[in-house]
Formats: sequence, C-alpha cells, structure tokens
Amino acid sequence: MGEKMVKYGIIGVGMMGREHLCNLYHLRGEGVAVVCVADPNLASQQISTEFAESFGWPLKVFSGHKELLESGLCDVLVVSTPNMTHYEILMDILNHPKSHHVLVEKPLCTTVQDCRQVIEAAKKRPDMLVQVGLEYRYMPPVAKLMEIVNGGRLGNIRMVSIREHRFPFLVKVDNWNRFNCNSGGTMVEKCCHFFDLMRLFVGANPVRVMASGAIDVNHKDEVYDGKVPDIIDNAYVIVEFDNGARGMLDLCMFAEGSKNEQEISVVGEIGKGEAFVPENLLRYGVRVEGREGVRTMRVEDDRIKYDGLHHGSSYLEHLNFLATVKTQGKKTVAVDLHDGLIAVAIGVAAQLSIELGRFVSIKEVMT
Repeated sequence: MGEKMVKYGIIGVGMMGREHLCNLYHLRGEGVAVVCVADPNLASQQISTEFAESFGWPLKVFSGHKELLESGLCDVLVVSTPNMTHYEILMDILNHPKSHHVLVEKPLCTTVQDCRQVIEAAKKRPDMLVQVGLEYRYMPPVAKLMEIVNGGRLGNIRMVSIREHRFPFLVKVDNWNRFNCNSGGTMVEKCCHFFDLMRLFVGANPVRVMASGAIDVNHKDEVYDGKVPDIIDNAYVIVEFDNGARGMLDLCMFAEGSKNEQEISVVGEIGKGEAFVPENLLRYGVRVEGREGVRTMRVEDDRIKYDGLHHGSSYLEHLNFLATVKTQGKKTVAVDLHDGLIAVAIGVAAQLSIELGRFVSIKEVMT
C-alpha cells in the first residue's frame, strides 16, 4: 500500500502563504497535497487558487481560519498571516478538538506575553507538533557553518557578527508591516532570524541587549490612514549571553548595492568561520594556520528542488517538518516554541533598548 497523503491547509495566502504553497507543490513526491486555504482577502484567495490550479491542486477556500478548522479537511496547518494575528489563530488551533500539526511563520507572536500563553496552551496538546518558521537555520552555508561549529573545529565560540544589508520591507496586504503595533517592530519581525542564529552558534541563552536604530531613509514619505510608518530601517544590536559570548547585528534596509544580503561571522577560541548568502560561500580557518590556511568552498544542498524567496531554506524547512510529522510523535520539532519565544524576547529587548537608550535585560522583558 502507498504512503498516506499528508493534507495541508494554509492560513494566510499573501506573499508568504503563496511561497509555502509553491514549496509544498515541489514536495508532492513526498506525499504532500495542499487541500484548503483560508484568507479574508479576496485578491489573495484568487491568486492562491490560480497558483494551485496551475499545480493541479483543487483548493477549498475559506474566508477565515475558524471555518477551515471546522472543515476537518487537513492534517497539517501552515500559519502565514500578519504577525499580529498569530496569537489568536494559534490559540484557536490549540483549543480545537481536532488535532493539527502546525508550522507557524516567524515571529511566533509579537509580544513575549502572547508567546508564553501559546506555550502554555501547547503543553495541553501533546498530540500536536508546533514548529516555528525560523528557516534561516536551513540556508546551506549557514547549516554548514553550524556543522563546523558543532564539530568543535572553531573551539568555544566567543563572538558572532551578522550583517544583513538589503532592500526595504516589501509591500504586504493592507500595508500591515509598516507599523510596529502590527509587526512587533523590525527587531522582532525581521531580526528574530538572526537572534535565533546567534543563540544557536554560541550555545547559550541571552542575558541583556543594547541597540541603536532609527527610521532614516525608508517609508518616511508614506502615509496610511493618516499615519506615517514607524518601522526602523537600520540598527546595530549587541547581545550578551550567559556564557560570556557576544553577538552583534548590523542591519541596513537601504543597502540594495550589496553583493550578499547576509554575511555571518563566527569566531571561536581556535578558529573563525564565515557564511555568505546568496553567494552560498563558506570560509573557515584556524588561528595556527593564519591567512594562508583559510578554506573557501561553495555550499549547496542537492535536496533543494525549489529555491523560492529564501534560497531553498523554506523547502528544507518543510522537508524537515514533514519528516517529523510522519514519525507520528516519535520525534520533536527542530524549532520549538521556546526557540520562538527567545527570538521574540531578544527582539523586544532590542526595540525597548532603542526606545530607552540603555541596556535592557532579557529578564526585564520576560517578566
């Protein structure tokens, strides 16, 4: 007998929801089908339906997530709605009688309080797997650098420096991402990815955060319902960890003239490694060999069948999550709710540090 089809539903089919739809189509050989979507926006409904029809996937379309839940059509849910809606939707999923496994887009929620309530609700549903979509972990050069770090080739990690120099925020449905009250702020919305990576590389938990940032170039001439966007477009952030390691983020969102969007540097006591995206290059060397001993390699992952918006990382994220779902509870998710909470907490601390002009402790935002 053939393997049972895993039926997916996507809640929120704007830009990111359609990205998930495309990734899942390329996983059809793994026994995947998207059978339904939910979104109140008519344009998003129409575009996603056209996408699915081109794939040969007939979709049942709902205007809201509650109707989708009641339909009982799917086994796995992807939540890719605007950030400020995650809390309500996740709580409805976790409190629903039918069990659904869930992949929720980052950030988990926009506040620490909401994240913690979701975690408490999830504890009552051991029948559900919930993974947070921090897919930058799966970018091939980043994953390879993580492998080198975990293999001890750089020694104990003392410093992590991440530079993201990129284009401004994209236009989203109803321009929801132009305002901190909807997104959680740039440090939560965008930078939770990098705070998650810092924590992974140093193998420790954050203690305090110092940040400096502003809205200097982008969106200043935009007005929505009489309001000017308040999302910052550049910042420096320092994160201190409980093992004495430090992380630094250099963010600029008006830097289209960059060869790489992300440059990640990890320095240990005996060596240094660097990952470059989208060049997909990795460099690493050890102190005793000096500059002459630095190795450079191109890193690719042959499993990727669709690059998409995130250089294949979303495809690998789905591949990994699907494999976990198929174990029927025998494996835990790779990126759990606690990971999502800590990434949000660092972002909230950074936002608060920019506002107050001082170090902010993680304990302060957690309590």
